[in-house]
Formats: sequence, C-alpha cells, structure tokens
Amino acid sequence: MMSHSRTRRLLALLAALAATLSLAAGCGGREAQTGQEAKQINIGYIAWDEDIAVTYLYKELLERRGYTVNATELEAGPIYAGLAQGNPDLFLDGWLPSTHEDYWKQYGPQLEDLGVWYDQATLNIAVPNYMTDVNSIADLKGKGAELGGTVTGIDPGAGLSRTTKEALPAYGLQGEFTLQTSSTTAMLAALQKATDERKPIVVTLWHPHWAYARYPIKDLQDPLGAMGAAEQIHAIGRKGFSQDFPEVTDMVKKFRLTDQQLASLENEINSAAKGQEQAAAKKWADANPDVIRSFAG
Repeated sequence: MMSHSRTRRLLALLAALAATLSLAAGCGGREAQTGQEAKQINIGYIAWDEDIAVTYLYKELLERRGYTVNATELEAGPIYAGLAQGNPDLFLDGWLPSTHEDYWKQYGPQLEDLGVWYDQATLNIAVPNYMTDVNSIADLKGKGAELGGTVTGIDPGAGLSRTTKEALPAYGLQGEFTLQTSSTTAMLAALQKATDERKPIVVTLWHPHWAYARYPIKDLQDPLGAMGAAEQIHAIGRKGFSQDFPEVTDMVKKFRLTDQQLASLENEINSAAKGQEQAAAKKWADANPDVIRSFAG
C-alpha cells in the first residue's frame, strides 16, 4: 500500500493529462479487440505490493484459461483516467472510501465497481510478538527509555506518517516518543535487524503487507481510533466490463483474500527475483488450491 500521502485533488485534476502521455504507449482509448470473445484483457496496476501480487495472480489464472493478459504499471491517476477512456479494462487496487476518493469522485460515474475483495486495509503501529507487555498504543507510555523514544516510520510525506504524528498526542506520548521518518526500505531493515536480535522496536505499518508473513510482529490495539478506520480494496472495471468479460467478472465478484492469505501471497512475490513475479504467483496458486477454487473454479 501506501508509501505516499493521501491523494490530493490537484493530482486528480492533473491525472487526465498524465494519462494522455502515459497511456499512449499501451493504456488509453478503448481497444475493440479486448473482451471475453477475443480472450484478451488489459490490467492496469500501481506499484503497491498488494496490487502487484493480485495482478500477477490474475495474469497467471487468466492465461491458464487462454487469455492474453497485458499488465501495465502506472500511477493511480493515469489508471483511473485510462479506465474512464476504456483502457485498461481492469484495476484491482481501488482504495475506498478515502485514499482514492478524489479519483472516484472524478471518474466513478464512468466506471464499474466490481466489489470489495479485501476490507481490512488499515494503518497501524506494530511491535514484535515477544514484547508481551505491549498490546495497545497506550501500553507504550513509560517505555520511551527502553525504546529509545523512537517510533520507526516510513517516508515523511506518507499519509501513515501524518496519521502517526497525530496519534501519538492522543495517547499522551508526544513528550516521550518521536516519529523517526526515512523510507519504507529503512523501516523494514530496522525491523528485520531488531527481530533477528529479539530487541524491542516500534514501527509504523499497514495492512495488507508481506511483513506480517515474514516477521513475528503484531499490531497494537488502537482503542481511541487515532489511526483511522479500515478502508476497502475494490476491483474496478471500465464501463461495460461486466458485459464484455462475464467470465472474469464472475471471478472478480467471488474473489476474497483474508489478511493472512494476502500477506503470504505478497511475501511469495516479494521474495522472488525481479521478473519472476508471475512464477511466484503460480507457485502460490499451486500451494493454495482451495483459495483458487473459491473464486476461479
């Protein structure tokens, strides 16, 4: 998910221009040859771990059914603008009601909401499982010295960073803890080092994320709701998608992943070498036949 701040309206207004440039290379303008009869589909995806994971899972499953699948990575704005123009056909990572709110307000009437496949997209403060006396954000009070007074975060401009800065005072932690921002990569490296050495650490994280499958960590309870409510991840099609792709629509509408299933899929793909994402998706699908049967027959 989100190493970026929440989408701003200006970005949404500029998306159409960006789409004109980006989509000219392969995404933008309805392509008559796509559809179930032609067995061809264009999927747009953003560079967020869960979208990469599910896009390559769908690519693998649809190619097994004889489809030609063109998967193209773009920013969110150009994808929404492209969907409104008719290309790509499908986007599997629509964060609503908040993160992609501006895009949905602008383009939603021209799109098809194909349903929610994940409903626990949350922002979190997390610690290792072995910190057994810390189970709520409130439990951090009085532990600043033990933890170096630091909450290890991601980019300073991320929405998660802003939310965490607002949450610390809600729990009376503003004088005891400081959010240390850097990057997602740096945060994950610090988390791995701490858990390898079984040392205490507090980090900012979000669901869905593969770190929950790789490291022994837990989210801290947030009884005050200071980190915000859960969002939903929607599959979104261009106008006419369900009519042109009835078989894929049936798959998408049945598609559901639990937090554990999605984390394990992300972890499988994140652990693969660059360019081997689909091979990793195939490996995960073969190891989870019951999950695949639940939506893909």
